[in-house]
Amino acid sequence: QVQLVESGGGLVQPGGSLRLSCAASGSIFRFYVMAWYRQAPGKQRELVASISAGGSTNYADSVKGRFTISRDNAKITVYLQMNSLKPEDTAVYYCNVGPAAGVGSWGPGTQVTVSS
Repeated sequence: QVQLVESGGGLVQPGGSLRLSCAASGSIFRFYVMAWYRQAPGKQRELVASISAGGSTNYADSVKGRFTISRDNAKITVYLQMNSLKPEDTAVYYCNVGPAAGVGSWGPGTQVTVSS
C-alpha cells in the first residue's frame, strides 16, 4: 500500500515562512515526479510546484521567487519551503507522487493558514 505522509502545515503571519515535508513509502518513488498542489475553499486544486527525479523544477507563477521545492531521493521525501507567505496562500496543500504531476498517489493534505 502506497503511503504519503505530509507534515509542516500550520498558522503563520503574512510574511512568515513554513516548510512542508512529504515522505513516500516505496523505493520506486525515487524515480517519479514529486509535486505539491493546493486547494483553497471554493477553488479548484492547482499545481504549486513539481520536481522531477533528476531535479528539474516547475513553479506556479504565483509562487515563483517565494517557494522552493526540493527532494531527497535517499529518504524519498519532497519538501516545499514557503517564504514571504501571503493570505492568498491559505489552502490545503497536497503532496503528489507519480509518473507525472497530477497522477499517481496523493497525501491526505495539510492545512496552511496565513493570517494576522
